[in-house]
Amino acid sequence: MRRLFLSFACLAVLLIAAPAWAQNDEPNAKDHPMFSRFPGYYIADYDAQDFGAFDFDVANETTKHVEGKYWKIEYQLKENAKKGGPIEIGRNYLAIFTSRGGVKLADDLSSTGGSITMRMPAGGKNIWLNIVINNSGEIYTLTIVEEAGMEQKVEFTSAELAKALNEKGSVAIHGILFDTGKATIKPESAAAIAPIGDLLKSTPALKLEIQGHTDNVGAAAANLKLSQDRAASVKAYIVSTFGVAADRLTTAGFGDTKPVGDNKTDAGRSENRRVELVKK
Repeated sequence: MRRLFLSFACLAVLLIAAPAWAQNDEPNAKDHPMFSRFPGYYIADYDAQDFGAFDFDVANETTKHVEGKYWKIEYQLKENAKKGGPIEIGRNYLAIFTSRGGVKLADDLSSTGGSITMRMPAGGKNIWLNIVINNSGEIYTLTIVEEAGMEQKVEFTSAELAKALNEKGSVAIHGILFDTGKATIKPESAAAIAPIGDLLKSTPALKLEIQGHTDNVGAAAANLKLSQDRAASVKAYIVSTFGVAADRLTTAGFGDTKPVGDNKTDAGRSENRRVELVKK
């Protein structure tokens, strides 16, 4: 009987404690760095991705597909906390956006719930926010996307690189990254350059031209010089790291004169910033 009593007592403690646990943020969850939560709410669900997408409601019942750094954060009202009304919550976030040059794109909020979409410029890109509010303000969800092109993290193996060069004569490499406005190769580029060095070492007769390309941001003359310097940096890296003879590699820079993507979008500009290898 005593064991049965203890079991019920433990169950009672768990039932009492459960609501307290539910008031805490999800593990590893946090507010977006630019937007705090409405007072009295906790994070019930959280998803952050380096690259994601969302279709944002805009005017006239249309949507805009946006890709980039992605967050989805669901907030719920804490027990005994003062609830924010849907219109109040939406307008608080809208005030942040409009104070920073942002605009409202769609709004169907009422006293029972609804959604609102807004967009603002930040750091040369757009930040999009959609808020969906339910249960008269007891739950609301932020979906945020910072526009950006996808960073290419998976590149060719040396065998795939050889096959592409033999079949097409040239290959674009997007994983070779540089400091902004400079020809300094970032350390994380090593994985993208390694297959090039391995292929050159295993194929002594192979000769390549390394071509640099930029987007159209900035002056054309500066972009041309930057693309030439970046191509030269890649050559120097390969020669010093893999012991490849310098005369097997030539370099050229074309600046922004050979775009492969739309320079009006972040994704297109990301495509245009590339190093190409051309078989000689």
